[in-house]
Formats: sequence, C-alpha cells, structure tokens
Amino acid sequence: QEQLVESGGGSVQAGDSLNLSCATSRSIINTRCLAWFRQVPGKEREGVASFINSTTARYADSVKGRFTASKDNAKNTLYLQMNTLKPEDTAMYYCAAGEGICGSLAQRSFKYWGQGTQVAVAS
Repeated sequence: QEQLVESGGGSVQAGDSLNLSCATSRSIINTRCLAWFRQVPGKEREGVASFINSTTARYADSVKGRFTASKDNAKNTLYLQMNTLKPEDTAMYYCAAGEGICGSLAQRSFKYWGQGTQVAVAS
C-alpha cells in the first residue's frame, strides 16, 4: 500500500494563499511519478500539477502562474503553494503517485491516491 497523506487545506478568501503538503515515503518520492489533482462534486478529477522530473512540474492552464509544486526529498514531502486563490479553485485536492512517463495530468496515469484535503475559497 502506497502512503500519501495530504494536509494544509482550509477556508480562505479570494486572493489569499495556501500551501498544501503531501507526506509520503522515501520509495515513493524517489521512484514514482507524482502529481496534484483536484475534484469538485459531480466532475472528473482534474490534474493541477505533475512533476516531469525532480525540479520541474507541468501545470494546468487554469493555475499557471499562481500555483507552484515542489518536493523535499529529505522530508519525503510534496508541496503545492497556491497563491491568488479564486472561488473556482474550491475543490478537494489530492496527491497521486504512478509509474510510467512522468508529467501527465491524466487521472488514468496514477494508481495511488491520498485521502484528499479540502480547499474552499470565498469570493
């Protein structure tokens, strides 16, 4: 069982920032493709940021310039820094791990998922 545990969500105002964390294991952070997704009820899970390599991530157009994904291998933790939040960013946010070609924003590319952390942005 791959372990992924998200934290850092909350309720904020539009324009505020949040920094999400995803605690995982050494084997996952060193060997798996890793990404952040989000989902609102009634819609498919949407890829937000996906690591192409250890330092570079690919982003969804809707979050480019506002969100930054990073990894701290020493702490076995992923981060998603979210700035200038908008009401449309409201969703459950998940970190995910998979195998194959890294950098995909497609849900089908990832096999392992955390339980999610809720983000709510008020206008």
